[in-house]
Amino acid sequence: MATSFNEQFDQHGTWRREFALRLKLLGEWMKDHDLLDAAVEERLHRLEMQVRADKVMVAFVAEFSRGKSELINAIFFAGYGRRIMPASAGRTTMCPTEMGYDAEVPPCLRLLPIETRLQPQSLMEWRMVPEKWTRVDLDVNDPQQLAMALEKVSETRRVTLEEARALGFWNSQSPNDSPLMDAQGKVEVPKWRHALINIAHPLLKQGLVILDTPGLNAIGAEPELTVSLVPQAHAVVFILGADTGVTKSDLEIWREHLITESAAGTDTRLVVLNKIDSLWDALSSPAQIQMQIDRQRATTAEILGLSREQVLPVSAQKGLVAKVTEDAKLLQASCLPALEEALAQRIMGQRQRILGAAVAVGISDLQLEVGRVLNIRRRDLNEQMLELKGLQGKNAAVIKHMRLRISQEQAEFDRAGAKIHAVRSVHLKLLRDVFALLSTKSLRAEMNQLMQSLLQTGLKLGVKKSYGETFDRLRENLRRVQSLMGEIQIMLATSFKQLNAEQGFSLQPPAEPSLQAYIDNLDQVERGHLQYLGLGNAFRLAQPEFADRLVRALATRLRGVYQAALGDVELWSKSAAAQLDAQLRERRRNFSRRLEAIDRIQQAAGGLDERIAEINEQFRALAQLDSKLLELTAYLIRAQDVTKPKDTVAAELLAS
Repeated sequence: MATSFNEQFDQHGTWRREFALRLKLLGEWMKDHDLLDAAVEERLHRLEMQVRADKVMVAFVAEFSRGKSELINAIFFAGYGRRIMPASAGRTTMCPTEMGYDAEVPPCLRLLPIETRLQPQSLMEWRMVPEKWTRVDLDVNDPQQLAMALEKVSETRRVTLEEARALGFWNSQSPNDSPLMDAQGKVEVPKWRHALINIAHPLLKQGLVILDTPGLNAIGAEPELTVSLVPQAHAVVFILGADTGVTKSDLEIWREHLITESAAGTDTRLVVLNKIDSLWDALSSPAQIQMQIDRQRATTAEILGLSREQVLPVSAQKGLVAKVTEDAKLLQASCLPALEEALAQRIMGQRQRILGAAVAVGISDLQLEVGRVLNIRRRDLNEQMLELKGLQGKNAAVIKHMRLRISQEQAEFDRAGAKIHAVRSVHLKLLRDVFALLSTKSLRAEMNQLMQSLLQTGLKLGVKKSYGETFDRLRENLRRVQSLMGEIQIMLATSFKQLNAEQGFSLQPPAEPSLQAYIDNLDQVERGHLQYLGLGNAFRLAQPEFADRLVRALATRLRGVYQAALGDVELWSKSAAAQLDAQLRERRRNFSRRLEAIDRIQQAAGGLDERIAEINEQFRALAQLDSKLLELTAYLIRAQDVTKPKDTVAAELLAS
């Protein structure tokens, strides 16, 4: 039996919680055994945050009246026994609506007034000012109250032509694409710019985020939607009418907003031919109806450049009714289960594989870091054992001489601290150059330069060139960072090799991170943003407010790319520094243990045999630590197979 999207997401949520718990237990175990240095702690923290805070965003995109909200109701909220998202005839969701769960916020609907478009702040910045949003409390146990409250996302208001133009809803160059004007010369616009719904729905609590977007006019007027939110969605469900197929406006949305970042692959795109029940004609046989649906499906796939399997016929309305009334026959006829299976296998399956692979790499790196510390301890114990066995049968003068030699070694090691400090200084100096290239200040300077190009008067014929040059410089910055990391890597390798030879360390520079993925991200952002610079948007670009919103939205997205790259560089740097700290710490402990052993041997005749027995016991304890580390990390690597049934995962947790 196929796994539905809801069931697979439930399994995914269970795995994330259990995995985060296991990571926490691993961290506590390492802390108890003094294995938690700065780099290891950072890796653990990043892994835990990656798994615990992982979100899966599914964006529903379409022109008005294609049935987006009804589809959301049918897939996610049929358990309420009624419609939750407004889905009546005509225009319903008038503003972009984001649905998720934040435990720190009570159940509520937050609405950002449309007038905020007249101000320069981006949506991300407005999120940081909760008092500017209108808040409506929600009773999640009362479906009727919940549905009535959510109807506010459909609210509109009538404004003058001048206001509509300032808000981005009226384009004098394309009056046919603008809202209709009434007898009083006013036009209808959404009352709200953005809506955030916070409810403790089981799927939302596990990290699902649903983005319901309105039609083309609203998408084009809100740059942050197409530059940040939609491109970063893990899945995009594009809804068309089964009776109309791909219309001109549908194709415009698809080409301008949904395939511009297809470098990541079109597997994350699903197209829904909704309202197939409109084709259920009593005058046609079931075979004729199916033939018509198949033809529409094939034509749609060809126009959009997708595989036929990515175009799915559905009746969201009949699917919702079938779920509420528990009508299995109608549910199958609605084809909703096929869409849920596609979401589960194609979207959730891909997301789980990506997260699982990233987790497996992180755990392997963690294992390597901790294993290196255990090897240092093992090597030090070997040195002590050889030293002590060499004292067997020797007189007090030899033992005294041995103590003197250890003290001299310790003094020489302390004098070598200047060389170690020099390595740190060079490392930090080179890193400062890296951090400057990836700084917010550097990015802000690039955005200011682009903004000046957008604000120039006239037709802005040089905007595309300036835009391309901006991204060329950003990419060159990342390549320069990669080059500087190569220099740092060479310096570390040379310095570590010298310290290994002189001090008997076993330092090994961690592999430098590749920034190619972030360069690819810049390429994707550049393509996703390009449609705003064409002649079709010349009128909007002429408006300083729109240009400012455009650059702010772009800056928010680019800041995320740069910060992620900076995080990788910082972790790499910490790993190198933590190795040096760990070996310094272990070497100082080794000197202390050796001196303590000699003192005990001098004080008691049987001290030598006792000390050798103690070291043998420490060898056994180290072997147990090594075995336990392998056991704990191997479990975590196995557990990244999130397709495993949750009962099996839970059983393995208890067993281990």
